Amino acid sequence: MWTTFFKLRLFCCLLAVLMVVVLVVNVTQVEYLDNETVSAIFIDRTGQFLSPKVTGVSRNPYCGYEQQALSVQELTEESSLLAASKWQVPDVGPVPFVESTDPSSSYFVILDSATSFKIGSQLEVIVHVQDYQKKAKKYGGDYLQAKIHSPELQAGAVGRVVDYQNGFYKVFFSLLWPGRVHVSISLVHPSEGIRVLQRLQEEKPDRVYFKSLFRSGRISETTKCNVCLPGGEPLCNFTDLYTGEPWFCFKPKKLPCSSRINHFKGGYLKGLLTSEENAFFQSDVNIKMPIKSSGPDWVTVLPGIKVTKDLIFPFFFVDTDNPELSQDSGTFPSGYYYKDQWRPRQFKMHQFNDPDKVTECLQRKMVYLFGDSTIRQWFEYLTAFVPDLVEFNVGSPKNVGPFLAVDQKHGILLQYRCHGPPIRFSTVFSNELRYVANELNGIVGGKNTVVAIAIWSHFSTFPLEVYIRRLRNIRRSVIQLLDRSPKTVVVIRTANVQELGPEVSLFNSDWYTFQLDTILRRMFSGVGVYLVDAWEMTLAHYLPHKLHPDEIIVKNQLDMFLSFVCPVET
Repeated sequence: MWTTFFKLRLFCCLLAVLMVVVLVVNVTQVEYLDNETVSAIFIDRTGQFLSPKVTGVSRNPYCGYEQQALSVQELTEESSLLAASKWQVPDVGPVPFVESTDPSSSYFVILDSATSFKIGSQLEVIVHVQDYQKKAKKYGGDYLQAKIHSPELQAGAVGRVVDYQNGFYKVFFSLLWPGRVHVSISLVHPSEGIRVLQRLQEEKPDRVYFKSLFRSGRISETTKCNVCLPGGEPLCNFTDLYTGEPWFCFKPKKLPCSSRINHFKGGYLKGLLTSEENAFFQSDVNIKMPIKSSGPDWVTVLPGIKVTKDLIFPFFFVDTDNPELSQDSGTFPSGYYYKDQWRPRQFKMHQFNDPDKVTECLQRKMVYLFGDSTIRQWFEYLTAFVPDLVEFNVGSPKNVGPFLAVDQKHGILLQYRCHGPPIRFSTVFSNELRYVANELNGIVGGKNTVVAIAIWSHFSTFPLEVYIRRLRNIRRSVIQLLDRSPKTVVVIRTANVQELGPEVSLFNSDWYTFQLDTILRRMFSGVGVYLVDAWEMTLAHYLPHKLHPDEIIVKNQLDMFLSFVCPVET
């Protein structure tokens, strides 16, 4: 009897062990399949999921970001975004300066330049890059910017660049107005410089550092802060409890973490490049330098003919009455300038040239502006342009905020608040360090609520995962806001191009910004928000590039914003 009982117990134990082994194998297989799915999918520019031939994006892990508790869907999306923003730079080993891309010896050729084009035609341009020895480059990876323009008409539009990875590029333009149209191609960075920027993005995300002041009574200490800090020293963990956004400071030696009173930009790391790498970042040599044409740099465009039932007339552009079409239609370019006015291609934009028109549009509305200094410009423009919109002095630091303006007569409230860290402002009080996602969760919403968000510039030095996480949290809150209050108007202001020099390029290059802008557009595609395309509106304009664009560009951005709030009636 006991022998039989012992055999039965042994059999049960063996069966249990076997079941555990099978379970472990199955879990491992599921994780493997999930990883395979993540690496085999990316999103194209229209937001559709596609399966590419090249899968996976090899990146260095950053500060625990590879250990985020993400769902399979979130992991899939993140992998897709990283694949979409991956820049193709051949691994050719160290390249001497004389063999790098020389914009002065490179050239472009307009295909069929002698042809008379019509409105709506496509113009194609071939760009051939050479090095400083006037030898043809055999690989790609250069960052080019392209536009067409007619100075006398104050007209302009951007082009799409295709890299053939062999030293040749093709640029595509849509011809959208009549007359003499000039082509402009610029080398922003040579591929050799892009490789340096990639290295800095992966290896030196702390090249902009931050600090906080801790104070209690007469005792005060200042310590470094960042998204990630090296180990070995005690830290103050200021990770946001709702969003999980990480932020740390080195713990003061004599004060508790609760004594933090502010946040400010500490500075920029120096000596990031070798002497050889410095050669790839020279003003008036290879940063935002024009590439000249071999032959004519312009074409003639004839007016098209638009036919209606009763009338035949020349036309410049085709529009529709639905502003939502502009958000997901994939139209490129999204618009163009004509007589210094931005003309979106997919909806009618009203010109708010009279302050009374702005007041009429915003009457009885609460307008919330969240983000960096590029959307603070909207607050500054509106309060300067609309006399009845009076700014309240709430004692906020200059250029930091929060700021508040009210038009009591017409029931308008306008508020600006900066986004949470990382943010390179001078001094932000600790109690004003708020994340956009949390602020959105506190808004009731409705037909008289307008929200505008711009968040990009202060993330340019970090690995892309940091920016993806921030946008994921904001998007979640936007979706919840629109779900509970569908008539709320939510507008996203995209990134813009800016002036670049050797130092600025290492921290805020247009190449970094282009990656962020690509991610932002994809993550908010199909969400139900409106986009103000600040990227095209700054690149297509004739004025010099600036981090904070000139007033005429800001005015066009706000005309577009207000047209979303108050669509043109037909």
